[in-house]
Amino acid sequence: MDKVYSSSKEAIKGCLFDGMTIMSGGFGLCGIPENLIDVIHETGVKDLTIISNNAGIDKHGLGKLLETKQVKKMISSYVGENKLFAEQFLDQTLEVEFNPQGTLAERIRAGGAGIPAFYTKTGVGTLVAEGKEERQFEGETYILETSLKADLSIIKAYIGDKEGNLQYRKTARNFNPMMAAAGKITLAEVENLVEIGELTPDHIHTPGIFIQRIIEGQNYSKHIEQITTREKAA
Repeated sequence: MDKVYSSSKEAIKGCLFDGMTIMSGGFGLCGIPENLIDVIHETGVKDLTIISNNAGIDKHGLGKLLETKQVKKMISSYVGENKLFAEQFLDQTLEVEFNPQGTLAERIRAGGAGIPAFYTKTGVGTLVAEGKEERQFEGETYILETSLKADLSIIKAYIGDKEGNLQYRKTARNFNPMMAAAGKITLAEVENLVEIGELTPDHIHTPGIFIQRIIEGQNYSKHIEQITTREKAA
């Protein structure tokens, strides 16, 4: 089966519907699937539940989908850079499910591994634990967290081959690999698309078996959330 598509528009055809759940990879604005987010924005698909480490920032990343109110619910761990997110949360037009970052990562990993739920100490005795089952192990209290899966995962890698084998670069390796395994359909965009056999097997982070469609992205802005530089020496 040919997994390579000529563009993000072609790759996403037949994958979108109102009310669906989408996982979007990346950490902050690092390693986000910019091209695929843009095409989702253009389609106007709505009432989306988005599972992502963050909600982008105003006018960048998933922030574009918030601007057009295509997102009904966010399942995230960090959203402090997005003013529009805060506004929609406070006026109750956006439902939010906050997760400790490690818990979010493990919920996604568990979904991809076929594990329906797991116990964790993280969040015990806080608002995170409200309404969740508690259980004692070795004298310690744990809460039950359910796994996460998605109708569609959109991820970004640095290099991929035409079979969908992927390599990530640095921080982009945080959420992308686990989301690749947790989607019913996974679309990958890569900066560099190479022939099958060009990647060293030991250096493949996501095997192609998890990827249904792949594109070579373009025109990446790689926006920085907060630019911090040293003051010039006098």
